Amino acid sequence: MIPIKLKDVLIDPPLVLAPMAGVTNHAFRIMCKRNGGAGLVCTEMFSAYAIKFRDPRTASMLDWTDEERPVSAQVFGGDPETVAVGARAMQDAGADVVDVNFGCPVPKVAKSGSGAMLLKDMGLAREILAAARSAIDGPLTIKTRIGWDADVTVLELAEAAQEAGVDAISVHARTAVQGYSGKADWDIIAEVVKRVGIPVIANGDVKSPVDAARLFEQTNCSGIMIGRASLGDPWIFGRNAEYLKTGVLPPEPDAMQRLQGAREHAALLRMVLGEARAAKEMRGHLVFYLKGMPGAPALRNRLMLTRSVEEILEVLDEACSKC
Repeated sequence: MIPIKLKDVLIDPPLVLAPMAGVTNHAFRIMCKRNGGAGLVCTEMFSAYAIKFRDPRTASMLDWTDEERPVSAQVFGGDPETVAVGARAMQDAGADVVDVNFGCPVPKVAKSGSGAMLLKDMGLAREILAAARSAIDGPLTIKTRIGWDADVTVLELAEAAQEAGVDAISVHARTAVQGYSGKADWDIIAEVVKRVGIPVIANGDVKSPVDAARLFEQTNCSGIMIGRASLGDPWIFGRNAEYLKTGVLPPEPDAMQRLQGAREHAALLRMVLGEARAAKEMRGHLVFYLKGMPGAPALRNRLMLTRSVEEILEVLDEACSKC
């Protein structure tokens, strides 16, 4: 593994936590950093429109700390001026890297002409790239799908990004229409790598250290981004880093580690969101922490009935004592 350098920002190891709405807040980013292997962590998406019109809820998402650095903050928007405002705001707020979203297929985002919808209008995409680049002087990256549908446009976008002065591109190797179905097309990522001289970070279907090694070998990418596979498994970056460095496959976390990790995550989430909201959000994470664990169905049922983080911690402590 060779570290990625984006201006003065070093991503070492070149393993990146993907931005995920409702997931990658301070608590989850800290979990991934503390368990090693995550060279860069990304925030949830920020709406450039919300930033432009000073939506007060945006300020609550500016929650990164020095322990997480380097941190990438992602913005989405469908017009150049608005994206420029959002990018500048993220840099001013202290983000180490600013990322512009060209890949989100969610209807709420696409209907605003943002995210993956930009893959349908390469002229507008070029304008947004230029506006974002002129708005900031720090590292600028983009994250994209390979196209809106069967018409693959990522190669053109990658070349446009390089011409605009973008420092790196992350490619999720599915189309927007695919969502998360089907298989990620790693061959297209390999084509992107051949087309441009900037770092290409590959994303899609990395569920294990062996997958990560295969993806590096097949695409010659500069780094790997992991999203859904990290849910309930913030240790995945550390396992990948160790395997890629030594060739030795580390063990999966055992039941005790997972329960203790869930406990730490819940406590961190309470600090970020408060008791009631953190309990509601944490129940979604617990499904992943408990997946495949002996006795998981009964434990999950108990945890789904909890109404506070304090109750969640009590149930987890009881489960730990039985391990």
